[in-house]
Amino acid sequence: MAEQKVAIDSTRRSAPQILEQVANNGREELARSTHALAFSGVAGGLTMGLTGLSVSIVHATLGPGQLQAFISHLVYPLGFIAVIIGRAQLFTENTLYPVILVLDEHRHLLNMLRLWAVVFVSNVFGALLFAGLAVRTTALRPEYAQQLMNLGTTALDSTTSHIFWSGVIGGWLIALVAWMVSASHWTIGQITIVWMVTFIVGLGHFAHCIATSGEILAAVVGGQTSPGAYAHWIVFATLGNIVGGVTIVSLLNYGQVKAGENE
Repeated sequence: MAEQKVAIDSTRRSAPQILEQVANNGREELARSTHALAFSGVAGGLTMGLTGLSVSIVHATLGPGQLQAFISHLVYPLGFIAVIIGRAQLFTENTLYPVILVLDEHRHLLNMLRLWAVVFVSNVFGALLFAGLAVRTTALRPEYAQQLMNLGTTALDSTTSHIFWSGVIGGWLIALVAWMVSASHWTIGQITIVWMVTFIVGLGHFAHCIATSGEILAAVVGGQTSPGAYAHWIVFATLGNIVGGVTIVSLLNYGQVKAGENE
């Protein structure tokens, strides 16, 4: 009987099964109180600082160069792994889970907007806490803090169009991570999925409204850029993330399952 259970659990989920799991995840998230979402969102935003922090430490240790930059981005996924596997709230994951539920059950729309607002604000606040800890205290060696701020100023050195479309790709990839994690039975498989996809997010410097916020806010707190520059960046990065996550992942995967049911 045990052998039969293992065999069943190890089979690959079908698209309808993944969709059902995603909808269940969305239902669970929407059932959480505003306070619970806020605490989890702050933890998520703070923990996402690991992306920029890990890259900064490795890059500052290895020194400048393309190969060194490539190697340093191998650790970029650490923040995503900690947040996604640890089940903290991350705004871009929520462009999938509750959206799929709302597509089937429209009555959840206002509740989804509540979740989006609470998680987004708390994620950004968590990123700000990380930036203050990294730059305004003596927690980091000066060269690590400087490299972190350099990542933030580099992210801002883009046109509005690039920020938005880069955000579309970033939002697509992170929502894709959420979809693929829902398809995996095993934690090690989930970690592998998160690492592979988010490594591309970091290496490609695709805008992610929360992960990149930690880097840019570090530059703001360190006096190397203005709050206005960050405000402009996050508006278009967030819009891009929403478009990428909702249209490319949520709508297309929902559509493929529902179209199959009607055939």
